Amino acid sequence: MKLNYYIADVFTNQMFAGAQVAVFPNADNLNDQQMALVANEINLPEAVFVSNPDNSETTRKMRIFSPLGEIDFAGHPIVATAFILGECGDIKLSDGVTSLTFIQNIGEIEVNVSVTNNKVSFVQFTRKVTSVIDRFTPSDIELGELLSINPSEIDHKKYATRLVSCGFPYLIVPVWNYETVRNATFNFAAWSQSSAPQTAAQEILLFSPKTAFMDSNFNARLLGQNIGVHDDPAVGSAIPAFASYLCSFDFTQEGTHTFAVDRGDADNRRSVINVEMDHNAGSALNLRIGGEAVLVAEAKMFIPN
Repeated sequence: MKLNYYIADVFTNQMFAGAQVAVFPNADNLNDQQMALVANEINLPEAVFVSNPDNSETTRKMRIFSPLGEIDFAGHPIVATAFILGECGDIKLSDGVTSLTFIQNIGEIEVNVSVTNNKVSFVQFTRKVTSVIDRFTPSDIELGELLSINPSEIDHKKYATRLVSCGFPYLIVPVWNYETVRNATFNFAAWSQSSAPQTAAQEILLFSPKTAFMDSNFNARLLGQNIGVHDDPAVGSAIPAFASYLCSFDFTQEGTHTFAVDRGDADNRRSVINVEMDHNAGSALNLRIGGEAVLVAEAKMFIPN
């Protein structure tokens, strides 16, 4: 079997930035084992296998695999898949906005694709989330030790450290300065000796409301016991928890809010995630998450039957 596939850099408009995602537009005939083997061979954070079992013009089924196994939901592959399907002509798009439906293991996801001059210019998808928020968190001294930062860098005036889960718990830690986020180093020994493991959080989302770029409002970085010391992984999976975190403060008034979160820096695959959220107390949080993408590679893979 010979299949075409594409690699896109997601949440960026620059090549060799953002997050790398491989997309196989016509993977209807692949089985689970083949998908897992192909994802392991490509060895990117995510590989998407797209099928069209109902021969629909605007609906596609997505299976997402990392080298370690299948993923039930991920946001970066939505943007990559919509972008690639539009670029390769698998889905016909016209100038303006085209509505699509992608089906992941968690269910259907509404996607809007904006096209300008016959090119995909922006992809946005919708999620509705509920959250659990806990204010029991490690002390500033503990957080400073396990993040290798000065405890005085942690913000207590506007924000506060909180545990937030929209299905996966994150310990969200605010700091004053962009440089603190960039220079933090996870201390595995301090983590094991702190009260942090008792919070059930496996990862820390460290953020600052200051960034070095004009197109974003926050800089964020994930750190944790399963993340390499020098890694700066994509933060898309933590965006629902981060949006819920912002809504947990009184200064976030009810209504629609827009903001952008960047990850990385100019030398480290910077991403920009654009978020719209409808904050209504006592109801689920409506999120619209979007971004740009660029095509990096087109290739063929030979897959044994």
